[in-house]
Order: sequence, then C-alpha cells, then structure tokens
Amino acid sequence: MTQRLSRRGFLSTALAAGAFAATSARAEAPLTSLRPVGRGEDLRLRNLKTPEELISASGLQGIVGFSAFNLATGAVIDEHDPEVGMPPASVAKALTASYALDTLGPAHLFTTQVLATGGITNGVVAGDLVLLGGGDPTLDTDGLAELVGQLAQAGVTNVTGRFLVCGSALPFTRTIDVEQPEHLGYSPSVSGLNLNFNRVHFEWKRGGSGYEISMDARSASLRPAVHVASMGVVSRSMPVYTYADSDGRDEWTVASGALGNGGARWLPVRKPEIYAGEVFQAIAAGKGIKLSAPQIVDSAPEGEVVARHDSAPLQTVLREMLKYSTNLTAECVGLAATAARDGRPLSLRQSAETMSNWARTDLGLSHVAMVDHSGLGADSRIAARDMARALLEVNRRLGLKPLLKKFPMRDAQRRMVKNHPIKVHAKTGTLNFVSGLAGFADLPDGTELVFAIFCGDLERRDKLTLAQREKPDGASYWNARAKGLQSSLIERWAVLSAS
Repeated sequence: MTQRLSRRGFLSTALAAGAFAATSARAEAPLTSLRPVGRGEDLRLRNLKTPEELISASGLQGIVGFSAFNLATGAVIDEHDPEVGMPPASVAKALTASYALDTLGPAHLFTTQVLATGGITNGVVAGDLVLLGGGDPTLDTDGLAELVGQLAQAGVTNVTGRFLVCGSALPFTRTIDVEQPEHLGYSPSVSGLNLNFNRVHFEWKRGGSGYEISMDARSASLRPAVHVASMGVVSRSMPVYTYADSDGRDEWTVASGALGNGGARWLPVRKPEIYAGEVFQAIAAGKGIKLSAPQIVDSAPEGEVVARHDSAPLQTVLREMLKYSTNLTAECVGLAATAARDGRPLSLRQSAETMSNWARTDLGLSHVAMVDHSGLGADSRIAARDMARALLEVNRRLGLKPLLKKFPMRDAQRRMVKNHPIKVHAKTGTLNFVSGLAGFADLPDGTELVFAIFCGDLERRDKLTLAQREKPDGASYWNARAKGLQSSLIERWAVLSAS
C-alpha cells in the first residue's frame, strides 16, 4: 500500500512513536541494542518501501529508471537505474522548451506576412502576392482571416500576378514520425507555413443515399472548404483509412463500416503550404479580393509587407505546448531555435541532434540522443538523471517550473487524489508501453524536488504492428499502472526528504 505524507498520517505516527517509547521505558532492557526512535518520521522511514518493492507492486514489466534531486541544493534524494537511456515520449517537450527559451528568448515572436511584389494602384496589386510563413506553429484560420482583413483595409481587391505561398523558413517534413499510422493527426507534416496544426477537419453524417461529408479548415467562426484534401467513402470494414498522394493532393478513403451515423475527426495535412494558401484564397474571396490558385515557391521574392500576423510570445506558446502536448509546436520551436543557432534551417533529425549537442555542452548531460523535438519518435533516448539535471539547470537560468502544468497524484488504486499535500508540476509523456514524468514537486515541509521518471516495456512495444499502434490491447491499463507508480515514488521521496 502506498503511504501518503499528510497531517493526519504525521500525527498518527507521532502518537504511535510516543506510545512505543512509553512502553519501552517500563520494559526490561533488551538483550541487543535497539536503534532509538526520536521522531515519527523515522518510523515512516523504517516502513518505507524500496524502489524495487514499489516497482514489483506496480506489476510493470520492462525498465524503470528515475532520479530525484533537492531543487535548492542539487543533492540526490533517490535514484534507480538513472543512467539507462529511455524513450522520453512527450517529456522531451520540456527539453525542447528549455532549448527554445535559451536560444530564442521568452519574448520571441513568429511572424506570418503577406508581401506585394508590385505597387498597389486603385486596389490592384501590380505583381505577385506572397503568403510568407515564419514558422508559426499556432497560426489558425482566424489568423489568416486577420491577414485578409488587413488587405481589405489597405483597399486591395485584385492581384495581376500570381498568388504565391512560401514555407521555407523551416525545412519541410512530410510526417513527424514515419512509424505512426498515416491517419493520426498528431503526426502531421512540418513547414515554415502551418495552419491549424496542419490538420483538416473531416465530418460525416448519414443521409438518405449515403454519407454527407465535408473537409474544411474550421475555426470558431469560419468553415472554409478545403480541396487539397479529399475523402471518399468506400464499402469495406477494414482498413478504416487509406491515404494516397495523388497529383499534389491528399486523397483519403474511409471504410463505411466504421462511420456509424455521424461524427468528426481531424486528419493530418501533408501539403501544408497549399492548404494554407487555399484557405487564405477562400477567405479573401469572401472579402471581394480575387486571387489565383496558390503556387509554392522555395524562397520568397522581395516585396512590400502589406499585412502581418504575430504569434503570442514564445513563453506563452511553450506554456500551451506543454499543457496540450502539441507535437507540431515542439518541432517548429525546436527547428526555429536550431536555425537561429546555425544560421540556416536544418532537417528535423539534424536539428534534434543539434539540440542534443546543446544539452551535452551547455547542460553537461551525458546520456541524450534525440531524433525529434516532440518525443514522438521512439528512437529518442535520454537517461532519467540527465533529464532531472536538465530541468534543474534550466529552472535556475530561465524559470521553467511555471510553464509546466499540474500533475494529479494517485492513490494505491490509481485514482486521482484531490487536495493531495504534495503539489506536482510536470510534463507527462506517453507512447505505447512507454510512460514518462519529469518536473517539480512541492512537499508539505516546503522542500522542492526536481525529478524524472521513465518506464518502458520496449520489448512489448517493438512487437506491435503498424495497425496496432493507434490503440493496442493493454496499453491504457499499462499506462495507468505507470502513473500509479509515479505517484508512489514521489510520495517515497517526500518521506526521504523529510527524514
């Protein structure tokens, strides 16, 4: 049973210690020397389960590595296999946030611009109009509408030349992780011009003669139709989705047997620049601005900036990324940080290696080798001690802790505990049969800890087929066990720290 550090538990053990001392005083002297018990915490320390006992009780197969430090002193509180490299999953985003903050600064903005290569006369652009991405991972349909609104305010009604789209600020990546099923929205393409986290909204409803379907780039107020991505309903039961890259379009099919009466989901976009251009063109048409079909260019021509949209400051972007664990944001901010350091865009894998080198040289880490910035790729590795040390150092420099979200502690039955005396702010990470947690714990006595925990049954994960990776049998139950173990370990550290 996991023991929790609480006021009631503390008083109970203190009373028990007092009763034990009173009884011992009346008894005859023992034949062997007994260790004196001066405080209630010592009893708790004697009864404290070892890491091996907690891991065994969790029922987890595979590897568990963890490391916990006192945040103020840097002293080690507890460790178990701390140098074993493990897939960090989305815990990697905490490292990426640190890398981006250290490189770009908390006030950095991602700017999307509209350029006119010719002058504007009587509302007509005498040249090309360019939608130029600045690597903003948070640009949405409403942001494009804001840009179109600025064009309208400038009196633009027509363009004599082409409508160009450019995403060369960041290198194009077709999918974050090639080992993910094609239809999963959390592994979209990456570009310097992104929209709606590079996802398209697919909605269906059963009608009298089949299904009514739509593909759009919806926001709270707009639903512009999308043509670069199409969907066909096919009479079959499996596979649920198929994808084909056909003539520059994302062509999807879906099994009719999986649709039911209706529903919706976001699908990944593989043509992000054309996707953003189509949506911009549709919104512009609604404002009376005529544009031709978007064309991709590898570099933007010189031109006058006629509209611009800035993202929120990087610190806010990162807080949202850590809260919602958005993979595209992690990749964009990591790639942007590397471009700023190297002076040129690098591929996603090269950029991840640059981030790993930064962690080794600037933070003194030893066991870190990342293949991306989001943690989606299971080939990334970092040791628990290194992850904890990274958080310790970056928090001292940049104050990372406030950016992390609250983590709910759990009881022995793996149920969330409200008003738990230990307060945790951390980044979680989950892949199939991989679970990570890294962050900070505020203990009842005022002590602050920094820690990292990685659990993984990599052998079981490696046996999964591609079709099994969306929802493999047993994965959710395994993950719940891992979260229960994480809470038990944090409670153990509270006792060790107090003792």
